[in-house]
Amino acid sequence: MNKKLVAALSGGAALVMALTGCSDSDNGDKKLDDWAKTVCDQMQPQVKKIQDANSSIASVQNEEDSKKIQQTDSAAFQANADAYKALGSAVQNAGPPPVKDGETSQKNAVKALNDLSAAYTNLKKRMDGLDTGDKGKFAAGLKGIAGDIGKLSSQSDEALKKLQSGDVGKAMAKQPGCQKTSTSATPTKK
Repeated sequence: MNKKLVAALSGGAALVMALTGCSDSDNGDKKLDDWAKTVCDQMQPQVKKIQDANSSIASVQNEEDSKKIQQTDSAAFQANADAYKALGSAVQNAGPPPVKDGETSQKNAVKALNDLSAAYTNLKKRMDGLDTGDKGKFAAGLKGIAGDIGKLSSQSDEALKKLQSGDVGKAMAKQPGCQKTSTSATPTKK
């Protein structure tokens, strides 16, 4: 049953990766580049927290112990709630991007990120309330949570895509903190 939760979280991971998309376009707007740097410098550690939390949920997908699943998923939901809240604050504190409709895009993105944070807090509460003594009830509860995660991802995706459209997306893609991290080994310092 936890496999459905992992599948639903992969939608959330796609949302995070949308925030960290790459582009090779060049734009010489210094103000926009500065705005993107402000956001992206704070983004990468939060994206890593979300990825780590989702990995911990995936690590218990074949676990039989309901209590262990509950503890792992609950901690991951809290980590996601905190990370999305921090991402919302980063976008809020950066101010509107210096582009047409920047204020609207910023407001929509902050709302989407804060909504995700609140939703993960709610999922944590629901996870904590599941009856681990009854496998059937626990599985049904997990199924409901997985369905809600899938809905969350699609609801918030649009505002985040809009924030990263056009010149804002190009400026963000140039920032190291907003570039997709490679899964290959990083070189060691000599």
